[in-house]
This record gives sequence, structure tokens and C-alpha cells, in this order.
Amino acid sequence: MKFKITLFLIAFISISLNAQSKVGTVNSDYIINIMPEAKTVVTLSQAYATKLDSSFSIKVKDYKAKIADYKSKEKEMGELMKKTTQKELVALDQDIQKYQENGNKLMQLKRDELMRPLYKKLSNAIAEVAKANGYTQILTTSGNEFAYIDEKFDITELVIKKLGITVPKQTKE
Repeated sequence: MKFKITLFLIAFISISLNAQSKVGTVNSDYIINIMPEAKTVVTLSQAYATKLDSSFSIKVKDYKAKIADYKSKEKEMGELMKKTTQKELVALDQDIQKYQENGNKLMQLKRDELMRPLYKKLSNAIAEVAKANGYTQILTTSGNEFAYIDEKFDITELVIKKLGITVPKQTKE
């Protein structure tokens, strides 16, 4: 019986020692920002924003023209006409606000759509570097608050090399 318990303890201890995890860190935001594809994403996002902004500008211009028209003719209008015009102006104002909210949501969706391939590429590179170096867990340093991180477990440079990115001298951290 003692032999079985001793054997069980030895097996448990050896499994526990082999199950040690190796944790590393990576600064994913830094890598994303220096990826050459990030410039393309910014350009495409700005073009999409310009397209949305031009439509928004037309709506605002129309709204301002109707307000100016209302103000110039307000004294000549009857009560019913004033109320009808005011309702139209309020409806236009609400429409503009909704359009602006939708535009912000559309911009975020477009940016997410454009960034998705970059995050996938980064994720694949992190996974390859982690497996090649025996890491069991990789934590991102961007967005998290760590009290202490040992630099020898930071794989940011390894991932940058894996992706073939040249680090600009002025932005290197």
C-alpha cells in the first residue's frame, strides 16, 4: 500500500514539474502601429470618412438653408405654417443627429473590417513565436496594467522579426 502511495506521489510531483508554464508578453499595439499595412488602413479609413462626411455636409447645408428660409419668412407665416415648418426643422435636426451617430458606427465597423487582417496576421505570428520558444501563455502589455514585467519574457521583438517589419528608428520604444 505504501508503495502505491509513494508511486502515486512521485507521478503527481513529476507531472506537476512538467506542467510548469512559461508566460511571455507582447506589445501588440506597438506592432500593429508599425506594420506597413497600418498606413493603408489609415488611408482607406480617411477616404471612407471623407465619403461619409460629404453626405453629411449636404444634409447640414440643406438644414441650414431651411432654417435661414424659415427665419426670413417667419413674420409673414401664420401659426399653422410656423408649427408645420418647425416640426419639419426638428425632424431634419433629428435626422442629422441619427445620421451622425450612424456615421460614427459605420466608421468603427469599417475600421474594424480593415484592421481584422492585421490582427489575424499578428495573432498568427505571436502563436508561431510562442510555440517556437516554448511559451504556454502570452499576455499583451497594451491595455493591461502589470506591476512588473521581466523584459526577457517580452516577445515583441521576436514577433516583429517574424513579421519582417523594419522598426522605424524614431518610434522604437
